[in-house]
Amino acid sequence: MTAEPVSPIPREARGFQGEPAGLVTRLLAGCIDAAVTFVVLLALWAGFNGFRFLLDPRGFTFSGTSLLASMTAGLCVAIVYLTAAWSTTGRSWGDHVMGLRVLRLDGGRVRLPVAFLRAVTCTLFPIGLLWCAASRTREALQDIVFRTCVVYDWRARRGVTRPHVPPTA
Repeated sequence: MTAEPVSPIPREARGFQGEPAGLVTRLLAGCIDAAVTFVVLLALWAGFNGFRFLLDPRGFTFSGTSLLASMTAGLCVAIVYLTAAWSTTGRSWGDHVMGLRVLRLDGGRVRLPVAFLRAVTCTLFPIGLLWCAASRTREALQDIVFRTCVVYDWRARRGVTRPHVPPTA
């Protein structure tokens, strides 16, 4: 009697492996990524103020920031974070938590220029994600434009994942 190998994919999720991700899962992953971006911004602000304190402890006061500067920094951090994540592992931290991976339509890794452009459009035009609720193939507008897909993938490392793409009629 041989033991069945242990699978990293939860038993309940095995049927969804490689299937296109839906709106709710993608929104939750996006919220997690927004929280990661906020924590990074907060750490940068604290580090900047800590450095200023080291330079002049007696005259130190916390630096304020404008809404425009905060929004610009947030957009830049989000774009860099998503670009790096999607072009290397295919998943941001939010994607990892929700069991998602961003791939090209042929199942390959998203290249750096496409990951960057996709990150810019996802950050500046997040409402494009809502299109996946109306799409039969669960594609957001960014997926259609950049020929990418977001699939359920619970494996730790990227292997060969062929996204399930329903035939177009």
